[in-house]
Formats: sequence, structure tokens, C-alpha cells
Amino acid sequence: MAKILVNSSGPLHGEVEISGAKNSVLPLLAATILTDQTCTIEGVPDLVDVNVMKEMLTNYGSDIDDREKGVIRAAMKEVRCCEGKAELVQEMRASVFTMGPMLARHGKVIMPMPGGCTIGKRPIDLHLKGFRALGADVVEDGENERVIVTAPEEGLTGDAIYLDFPSVGATENIMMAATLAKGTTIIENAAKEPEIIDLANLLNKMGARIKYAGTDMIRIEGVEKLSGCIHNVIPDRIETGTFMLAAAITRGDILVKNALPGHVRPIIAKLKECNVDVEVLPEGIYVDARNRELVATDIKTLPYPGFPTDIQSPFMAFLTTVKGQSIVRETVFENRFMHVVELNRMGADISTENREAIVPGGKKLKGAKVRATDLRAGAAMVLAGLVAKGTTEISEIYHIERGYENFVGKFKGLGADIMKIEQD
Repeated sequence: MAKILVNSSGPLHGEVEISGAKNSVLPLLAATILTDQTCTIEGVPDLVDVNVMKEMLTNYGSDIDDREKGVIRAAMKEVRCCEGKAELVQEMRASVFTMGPMLARHGKVIMPMPGGCTIGKRPIDLHLKGFRALGADVVEDGENERVIVTAPEEGLTGDAIYLDFPSVGATENIMMAATLAKGTTIIENAAKEPEIIDLANLLNKMGARIKYAGTDMIRIEGVEKLSGCIHNVIPDRIETGTFMLAAAITRGDILVKNALPGHVRPIIAKLKECNVDVEVLPEGIYVDARNRELVATDIKTLPYPGFPTDIQSPFMAFLTTVKGQSIVRETVFENRFMHVVELNRMGADISTENREAIVPGGKKLKGAKVRATDLRAGAAMVLAGLVAKGTTEISEIYHIERGYENFVGKFKGLGADIMKIEQD
């Protein structure tokens, strides 16, 4: 089983190029189901989750051409299967993104219950609510742990859909299903994440009629058919934040290239509150924490444009090293403090109650054997290991490889003492 070893590395310095966004490329690939023509997605990161999605598409009937690095060409001339492979769905929750496109294109989809990171309950009830509103029949087959969704013979019909929570996945799935529905669909209390806008841009290039993506009310005028297109994935804002924090926690300086500052405003603001110098330059975001007395701040995770839950655990690792006490409030997922146990193994002394963590700063972390309890927690362990005395050994790193491209290599390029090892 592979592990990552990290030693105290001193201040990191240099430049790092941000890859395409994991949370964007997966629904983009799912959207290629909606047409029988070829879609070309550029800027695709080399991730385990991307490979799973390619397998999902191939299972449904897509022909995938990924011979060119960073480019995937997908063409589903005809749908050969409407049931998601259980082993793939259990491996990656984002498999559910194929439900909306399959329902719209084929009229039926069978989806086993999804897996993914164990960061709390993430039911697909809002996805199903949207499909029902569009006229689909939804059968929840508890005995076989799957959902069967079938469109009426005349196809889906647009409707007004109010989401009880601005779910990113539900917004994207409903938006994709509605592109081929008759009439107008309005998604109220829609998620506003940049990944929503990226998906809408792709769909509009394919011939969809989507307006106001990025606001809380998205309008979709259904069309009869979609075509192929060429689209480039937006940069990964969570990877951007992770490397910004790498500069901060090691008291180094890093130029984060191919980053969109508008997507990481809350992270920039919170780092500045901690007295980290952050500059937006034409070539990227420059983070400088050298020779500065860094101080505590409080963070509260919220749906976009609030502070992202995906950066909460890496930011908490950083907060253990600054002067003063911080409070971290998690409002998005109810089980996203599993990394606290691992940080405490390293001497962090964090206490939690319900969805609030109290983080004493100024701790001298020490190397330990820890786990990547989920994708972003794995990144937090690496950040902590960069400043811990001795060696930090991180297991279960398959979580990290689900969402970060060339993670170890990028850190090495900044001067980190880090390596990946294979063990039986």
C-alpha cells in the first residue's frame, strides 16, 4: 500500500502551476453523454476520479480518446447501457453526475448508491426531487441499494424547482437533465460555485440555452438536440488554496500560477487576517509569509461564495502553527473533523464539540503515523508534516490521489522533503 513520507522542510519557495479543477471536470465529462457528437475537454488533470469517470462513460457506451496528455475526447454515438457499474459508483460519489444526462438522453438510468469520502451524509434526495419535478418516475429500490429513474415516453418537461439547500451536485444534475427537457426549467436557491458556471459554459457551447448560472436562480430553455464542442476546464480553486497555505504554513513564498483570484477570495481574505502577504499579480497569486508574525483567525465554512469546506482541514493545519486561538465552524458537512484526531497525534491539541473546533495556535508539531481520512484531510496532513519535527508517515493516500494531480512532484518542486513509497 502506498504512503507519503514528509520531513520538516523549511520555507517553501518557487512557482507552482495549478491543474484543472477536479470538481469541474467530472460533471463536464458526464455532460458529454448528452450528445452523439464528439466533445473535447482540455486541461484535464490526471486523477484517479477522472479515470473512474472515464470507465463510467465507457460502460454507458462512450468512445474515449485520451491519448493526448490533458485532453479527453468523448463520443457517445449510442447508449449501450443505462446502469452505472456498482463498483465504480461505490468508489466515487461523482458517478451520480451521469444520472441527469442519461435521463435526458436515454430516458432511463439505474444508479447504485454512491460512495466517496466519508465526510458525512450526502444524500441524493435533492437530485431525485429535481428529476421528479421534470416528470420522471423515481423508484428507490432499497433491497438492491439502487435508484431507478425513468422519463415519460414524451420526455422530460421543464418546471420550477426549489432546492432546500444550494447543493452543487443537485444543481448540476438538474441543469444537465433540463437542457433537453421541453419548455423552461428554473432552479431556485441554486448553487453559485464557479464549477456551476463552467458546466453551464460547456453546455451552452453544445447548444443549450442556460442563463444566470452563478446566481441563485438559473433558467434553462430546453432544446431538441445538443452538439459537440471544445472546452477548457477552469483551474482548481481548492488546489490553489492548498498551495497558498503551503507558503503560509512553512513561512515561505510561492507564486501560484494558473489561478483565478476571484475564485479564492475568502482564502485570500483569511490569510491576510493572519498577517500573510497575498498579492494578485498578472502571472498568478503570490503568497509571502517570510519574516512575519502570523496570528490566529476564525473561519466558518459556507456554500460559495463563502469559505469553502474543502479548504477547512488544510487551513486548520495552518492555524495550529500561528499565534493565538482560532475557532473553526463547519456548517456544510457534519462529519468533517476526522482530521482533528490525526493532527492531535502530531501535537495539535484541538478540541471539538458538534461542528465547532477550538484550535490553540503556536504548537510545535511532531512527526507521526497518520491517515488521510479523506481527500482534503490528506492534504492537511502533508501541510502539517512540512513543519513537524521528524518524519510524518501518511497512509491511505489514495484519497489524495483522487483529487490532486502530481501532488508529491509539485511539492518537491517547491523544495519540500517529501516522497511516495510503495509497501506491501
